[in-house]
Amino acid sequence: QVQVVESGGGSAQAGGSLSLSCEASGYTHDSVCMGWFRQAPGKEREGVSSTYLGTINKYYAASVRGRFTISQDNAKNTVHLRLNNLKPEDTAMYYCAVFRRPYGCSLDETDFGYWGQGIQVTVSS
Repeated sequence: QVQVVESGGGSAQAGGSLSLSCEASGYTHDSVCMGWFRQAPGKEREGVSSTYLGTINKYYAASVRGRFTISQDNAKNTVHLRLNNLKPEDTAMYYCAVFRRPYGCSLDETDFGYWGQGIQVTVSS
């Protein structure tokens, strides 16, 4: 059983920074794509960033490119998301997810089969 656990998050003022971390356990393949998604109140969930562990491949939503940075610790099946230059519109519940298959990577939530519980990020103006 794959388990996904997020940590970090919290509150920050606009222009500030926060960090999120996510660890996946119970995955039997050598590597996998892991990603971050977010859902603001009243809005649909959207892909934020993803990366395939053990590679330099990284994907970002246009709304966060240049401000957010995803990094990884392949040995620990862990990904981190650094949120810089935060904006009030970044306020959302952030979810970490693991790809359904051991190959491929995307920001399409339908490609991800294992999800964390979510962690709140709140940005005040």
